[in-house]
Amino acid sequence: MPTIAVPRDALFEALGKTYTDEEFDELCFDFGIELDEVTSEKEMLIREMGEEKAEANDQKASEQVIYKIDIPANRYDLLCMEGLVRGLLVFLRKIEAPVYKAVLPSRPHRLLVKPATAQVRPFVVAAILRNIAFTQASYNSFIDLQDKLHQNIGRKRSLVAIGTHDLDTLKGPFTYEALPPEQIKFVPLNQTREFTAVELMDLYSKDSHIRHYLHIIQDKPVYPVIYDKNRVVLSMPPIINGDHSKISLSTRNVLIECTATDLKKAKIVLDTLVTMFSEYCETPYTAECVEVVRADGMVEKYPELRYRNEVVTVCDINRGVGINEGAESIAKLLTKMCLRSQVIEGGKSIKIEIPPTRADVLHGCDIMEDVAIAYGFNNITMTLPKTSCVAKQLPVNKLSDQLREGVAQAGFTEALTFALCSRDDVSVRLRKELATIPAVHISNPKTLEFQV
Repeated sequence: MPTIAVPRDALFEALGKTYTDEEFDELCFDFGIELDEVTSEKEMLIREMGEEKAEANDQKASEQVIYKIDIPANRYDLLCMEGLVRGLLVFLRKIEAPVYKAVLPSRPHRLLVKPATAQVRPFVVAAILRNIAFTQASYNSFIDLQDKLHQNIGRKRSLVAIGTHDLDTLKGPFTYEALPPEQIKFVPLNQTREFTAVELMDLYSKDSHIRHYLHIIQDKPVYPVIYDKNRVVLSMPPIINGDHSKISLSTRNVLIECTATDLKKAKIVLDTLVTMFSEYCETPYTAECVEVVRADGMVEKYPELRYRNEVVTVCDINRGVGINEGAESIAKLLTKMCLRSQVIEGGKSIKIEIPPTRADVLHGCDIMEDVAIAYGFNNITMTLPKTSCVAKQLPVNKLSDQLREGVAQAGFTEALTFALCSRDDVSVRLRKELATIPAVHISNPKTLEFQV
């Protein structure tokens, strides 16, 4: 389950209300997410580096309160501050869910796909955000969402890799090609000189972040690369973007491209980025289409931002959730979950409009789940199942429970400990030498609390 970190004060300002930690925790539960931790940059730094090193970096660490929120793995629309706030405001009935539009200009930009890309990453989709206005916070959120999507639906860039570019520094049409690595040469992001793709593989083999993605194309005979009309390299997916087209706070027009081995997931990623950050465009919730000319000559327009309809009967919803609500009531509950709904067939069924932000809705069961969330799990009356089954406890569990009870009555306290602990826990605090402890050591521990 992915976790997002959002500044508490900025979140409350966007929601238009100040909550206590307990109240916000309850709101999260009602919405189907979970407030995992209340912390700050300083606290996180202490856990990762230890108190002494954290104090040396004290000027860089803020004490601003940060909420860490667990998001369901398939709710890509909630992986950033913008989507979370939008979803909560709709849930609280403070706003209506926006309508997203893809606009095709009279002379759209084109992205031409070369046949050789089929050997390595065959698919690419693209879109443009026009006249966008970034702040430092929204810019950071934009970058962070890309990372979340890479790790989540993109499966660490193996299925989908995202590139974002300052369109004003480029000239179309663009080409998506696959070339031998020694023929690819450009200045990569945040570097000052040109490298060939072969040199880049060696350079990033020591990079703690990028080296994890090198294996995706390293053994391929050709590497994917995107050029503009002047043969300026936009990116070499899924490794690195070019420095020439990097975006900044002053960027006004953003070109988003997603290369992939799975076209469906590429569309979802593109739609998610566009719907989340088009709110900062001059015309909110609107994106400009890019024409992708496939290797076979077919022309496709992205982003799709496709809406579709699902029909579910009231009877099925009530039976599946365990409630007894009318059609109008259920339609209102679904609308709270960003699913516009209307009653049809004289109240027997409900037609639900699935927006491009809700790629998690695959069939009727997903709609029932949203009804249950909006209704409130705690409000569903507990009932006995209509099927009866004879069950019994496993013998080993029965014995364990009996032993546990007897040992506790003898005056012992049961402790359920973490499988991992710090090196000090097994050595210094036990007055033992670490070298004599037969512990398994983690080579790259995330925090000082989980080292062995």
